[in-house]
Amino acid sequence: MGPNYSAQDVVRCDLCKTTFAQNYCDFCHVNLCKPCIGEHISAEDGKHLIVPFQQRKSTLIFSKCETHPNKNCKYQCKDCNIFVCSDCAMSKQHKGHEYFKLEELFTASKQRIGKDKIELNRILPKYEDIAIELQNQIANMDGEYEKLTTEMSKQREELHREIDNAINQMEKEIGEIKVKHHRILKKHLEEIKQVQSLMQKTLVSLYEIEESNEVSPTIHYNSKVEEFRKLPPKVNVSMPKFIPKQAARDELSNFIGKLTPLSTTLEETSVRELLGEPEVLNSIKTGHDKLRSVACLNEEEIWTSGETTDIKCFNIQGVLQKIIQTKSGERPSDIALDIDGALLYSEGKTNRVYKVNDDQSEEIIRLQEWILGNLCITSSGELLVIMRKEDETQSKVVRYSGSTVKQTIQFDNGQPLYSGNKKIKYITENRNRDICVADWGAGAVVVVNQAGKLLIRYTGHPSPTKNEQFKPSGITTDSQSHILTSDGRNHCIHILNADGLFLRYIDKCDLKSPYGLCVDNNDSLFVCEFLRGSVKKIKYLK
Repeated sequence: MGPNYSAQDVVRCDLCKTTFAQNYCDFCHVNLCKPCIGEHISAEDGKHLIVPFQQRKSTLIFSKCETHPNKNCKYQCKDCNIFVCSDCAMSKQHKGHEYFKLEELFTASKQRIGKDKIELNRILPKYEDIAIELQNQIANMDGEYEKLTTEMSKQREELHREIDNAINQMEKEIGEIKVKHHRILKKHLEEIKQVQSLMQKTLVSLYEIEESNEVSPTIHYNSKVEEFRKLPPKVNVSMPKFIPKQAARDELSNFIGKLTPLSTTLEETSVRELLGEPEVLNSIKTGHDKLRSVACLNEEEIWTSGETTDIKCFNIQGVLQKIIQTKSGERPSDIALDIDGALLYSEGKTNRVYKVNDDQSEEIIRLQEWILGNLCITSSGELLVIMRKEDETQSKVVRYSGSTVKQTIQFDNGQPLYSGNKKIKYITENRNRDICVADWGAGAVVVVNQAGKLLIRYTGHPSPTKNEQFKPSGITTDSQSHILTSDGRNHCIHILNADGLFLRYIDKCDLKSPYGLCVDNNDSLFVCEFLRGSVKKIKYLK
């Protein structure tokens, strides 16, 4: 509590520090008791506006007219683009000119400042998330490079001692690449932090202008929000790989293998607007009984699964290309494609996740006490799996790197993020690394950031034509960070922005019980129709 406030938060005089303030100088921004008013006025040059304390900061401070010093400039000449007083407005110099009232301009500018403050406070956390991600990459870099060195050591153990010199040379190369990798990420992090700092300074400036009653700087305020609105490109630095050499060569360095070079790319996001009316481009009959899931990486083929034991691959014309049978003979809970295009599927009955290599299913995850649900592959190649406790009391999202658990997301300030029942829960990662879950049992789309902090809980959009309760099933995201979730009961798709704000429905494409969703690399939407067993390809972006 400040020295000028009592225990009851009563404001005291800024001069005597003891008596309660009953007045306020709206020019000097000073709290005054009645006895101190005279001292305050006599101590300065006469530029004071004494008002009752309850009316503080209510008086606008206009600049004095240069031509008529005893007059305040309360207008702006539209033709001359200067501030003028009432005498100037009546003069020959401004005859026939039109004027703005500065009080109205002041009010409008204050409103813009308030909106910009809200917008910057909304954008700033996105920069903070980017900075955290870069810091995490830097923090985890030593471990990743240690793994790389370990792989090389395994190869070295199989060779003769005379190749140590060549190995040492490669280790030096790794060190140089690591320094370069660190420099790239550090540089990008510093750029992000510079923008963050500039945004913080801008916010401080906005708060100061918003608190100020000075007309001229307020009206001349220029918004900088547009400079910050477009998020910076995402830096992708691919880890070098150690590629062992299988056949002997004369030169030891060739015999050992080679390192792939460090690769850095910046991903720019092009802005694509929603189409006025989405259109169906194609409809593929899969033959699945109760079609649940669809997955794709490109515009060439899709994988589908339902309540049967077969997983089918179709080309975009709808011609069946391949069928994979689940290893246990149980239906898959969900399917996904990793960044190399390999098929993964989960089995809730056996609590296992399989990866398909050369048409053979290899077990990569096996659970105890938890029931496997739906899954997705992240942009970094990690696996996100949603699972529930056998007694249906808890659900959680687990992040895997290979078969190793890296993160568990379950609670928000001690409260469960997800319903514990066995109702379907689809999961996806957004472009901004947010984790989105369509929780049918909770009737909500739940979005957390990469660290697991709750950001959004979307429970549907009121509409006179959507009479059934919102129960989301499938979920996916696109290049614009839109969140798309299927609403099977109301036969439509909800499109949200990255902040969880409803944008529109896709509801005029003759959809029937939409379920699983995915988006290809051209932002074409694929929708499973649960009972029809068809996949519809829909264009919804310009």
